[in-house]
Amino acid sequence: MMRNVHLVPEDEDDIYSGYNDYNPQFDEDIDNDEGFQQAVKTSHGRRPPPTASVKPVLGAGPRPLGTAAQRMKTGMVSSMGRPTTGAQDGVARPMTAVRAAGYSSAPRGVQFDPLNQAKGPAPPLEAKAEDSPEEKVKQLEKKVMELVEESCMANSRAEFSLALEKAKEAGRQERQLVRQREQLSTGEQINLDLTYSVLFNLANQYAANEMYNEALNTYTVIVKNKMFSNAGRLRVNMGNIYFKQRNYAKAIKFYRMALDQVPTAHKEMRARIMQNIALVFIRMGQYSDAVTTLEHVMNEKPDFKSGFNLILCYFALGDRDKMKKTFQRLLACTLNIDDEDKYLPHPDDKHYNMILEVIRNDTLRQMEREKKTYAEKCIMAAAKVIAPAIESSFAAGYDWCVEQVKTSSFLEMANDLEINKAIMYLKQKDFNQAVETLKSFEKKDSKVASTAATNLSFLYFLENEVSQADKYAEVAMTADRYNPSALVNKGNCVFMQGEHERAREFYQEALRNDSTCTEALYNLGLTYKKLGRLEDALDCFLKLHAILRNSAQVIYQIADLYDLLEDTAQATEWFMQLIGVVPTDAFVLARLGEIYDNEGDKTQAFQYHYESFRYFPSNIEIIEWLGAYYIDSQFCEKAIHYFERAAVIQPSQVKWQLMVASCHRRSGNYQQALETYKEIHSKFPENVECLRFLVRLCNDLGLKEAQDYATKLKKAEKARELREQRASSGSRRGSGRGLREHSAGSDSGRGGSGGSRGGSARAGSASRGGSARSGSGRMRLPDSNEPYEATRREVDASYVDPLGAAAERPKTAARQRGQQPEDEFGDEELGDDLLPD
Repeated sequence: MMRNVHLVPEDEDDIYSGYNDYNPQFDEDIDNDEGFQQAVKTSHGRRPPPTASVKPVLGAGPRPLGTAAQRMKTGMVSSMGRPTTGAQDGVARPMTAVRAAGYSSAPRGVQFDPLNQAKGPAPPLEAKAEDSPEEKVKQLEKKVMELVEESCMANSRAEFSLALEKAKEAGRQERQLVRQREQLSTGEQINLDLTYSVLFNLANQYAANEMYNEALNTYTVIVKNKMFSNAGRLRVNMGNIYFKQRNYAKAIKFYRMALDQVPTAHKEMRARIMQNIALVFIRMGQYSDAVTTLEHVMNEKPDFKSGFNLILCYFALGDRDKMKKTFQRLLACTLNIDDEDKYLPHPDDKHYNMILEVIRNDTLRQMEREKKTYAEKCIMAAAKVIAPAIESSFAAGYDWCVEQVKTSSFLEMANDLEINKAIMYLKQKDFNQAVETLKSFEKKDSKVASTAATNLSFLYFLENEVSQADKYAEVAMTADRYNPSALVNKGNCVFMQGEHERAREFYQEALRNDSTCTEALYNLGLTYKKLGRLEDALDCFLKLHAILRNSAQVIYQIADLYDLLEDTAQATEWFMQLIGVVPTDAFVLARLGEIYDNEGDKTQAFQYHYESFRYFPSNIEIIEWLGAYYIDSQFCEKAIHYFERAAVIQPSQVKWQLMVASCHRRSGNYQQALETYKEIHSKFPENVECLRFLVRLCNDLGLKEAQDYATKLKKAEKARELREQRASSGSRRGSGRGLREHSAGSDSGRGGSGGSRGGSARAGSASRGGSARSGSGRMRLPDSNEPYEATRREVDASYVDPLGAAAERPKTAARQRGQQPEDEFGDEELGDDLLPD
């Protein structure tokens, strides 16, 4: 029997524990207990026979008694389904109690299953009905909160229209939620926090979209609802809206109402509201009231913003002493930032260095830097404002500010103020004082010395003293090799010396040290352009355009590079963008007109040239182009206006006046043309072209002055031939003077050049033809053995129109296409009936 006994391990829970325990009160003498003995006698004989039976076997002995040992083999189970301790097939356990533990008359064959696992998995939980009113209310609340969160996220992404739409949808859903609660008679369970959040977000989105009236109405609904706690503080937001609307009286009213509802324990919030009140007073010009408010803020909770605004108020009032005292109070403000030493590395503590790598540029560190930068900005700006006002000169005022800064916790700003003092000298055009101030930093620490040397280098570079600029650029680089400004200055000096490859290296090094150095990137693009590497230059300027989106210089360089790369479409597009940035730049308009002219689009070319002339009417090239355009278009009368303007701009150039006269002649106004030629002759009596026009016009008009002008023409041509002869002989002797006279003579010969590009080409060829004719008739010096004879020659009264041949006009009669139109001043003979009387 013991082989079937299985002892329970100690670590398992004994399901039969406690059966051996009994109450000592039951420890009685059972043999002498009459009641117990009587119960045994009356019930023992009536016990039912055992239900299990054992089939007799042939040859076996008598049938065994129904003892407990036999019952253990029958596998009977208790009423709870537990096997008995004598079970034959189950796990046997020892009998630890007086009576059989868990004995029951339950039917046989039931296995031990205390957890009812034989019944299979438990049925699924009954799902809640989704259409129940309570569930609908919860889902609607969840949806409203999701809409509010989406609205806030859209606002953070600057998508204000989307944020407003989400806020409005959240408001509609929230009102529907309230109606459902009222229908369910659960109005007392209305979520006030949810209602407050929806209304507050809606008001903020209205304000972000500059719908100020709607925002004010929504804020009013919140403020007037007594069920919302601390809603009165929202009057600050209402005051901000009135401030944006320039309704300063109401802004002050609402700021003060909000201030009254803020407890005195909340000092920081009260200080901020009072700052807003002071700013409104400053906008209204009530500086005395602003001073009173800001003085209270500085006494309660001083900060840099309030101190700077207080200095501005005293500056407006002209109170020198108060400016000085407030500047000292500004320097006494604390940043509330931990010691900077905690960011220094510890060579012996590797664990601390690992932590330092994490906190060196985390969010808290960035916030500390922003606070420090803002404080330094306020101090620097305050010093700039009060320096000229607190002393007799701005230099003395700066010196006082520097002394005060040196005695404060912002000691490192003293050098920055000194450098700023030098910059102020530059603004006042006092270069000597600026140079002396900057030179005083040469023996100071490396960072300050590098900054001063950089400014000195740039100052000398502006004065075109490249050697001195190069010297101080080297000093700045020696003090701080990673100073990008010093490297840019060095590159500029090398560029001016013609060493473009070295300049490129310095610009690239500056970009490696500071990838956001726009000066280095711009100069690098110019260097590539100078070296002929147009694609690399274009890449630099496109990168720079991504940083400086509206820089006119960068856009122009990109357009010019596309033009050099012969990509006309891209060049036109970028020049159009440039005109959008600088619409009144005459040079850009002329450049775009030139591109259209090269493409053959005369209408667009005229439009942009004319716009350029409107903004800069003194550009000779534009005037010349417009005059030539009208001549090509056969509107000579309109071209006269432009050539007269050119004659006013360049009165010593005879060609503009000749063009005016030619325009009169082409338009048929011969008398006016003759008068114009006479005026030109009076100003330029030796001009051969003018005399030829006069001779021809007088002959055609039958005037008596023709012979006089012919005589003058003969003398002028003879004088010109002598000048050319002397110039040619001087050039053979190597005389520089002869060269100059020859160039002067050639200039006078070019006096009749045309007005347009096409006209200039035609006029230039005509001038060369005239020179050839005059050279062929030039007097030849006799040889030494021959006598000198003066050769008689006829006066060449022919002339060439400086505007070129007249354009072909459409005729009603048929004409051969290749035939040239005849000039009205041709060589044909005129009959007596056609000559004037």
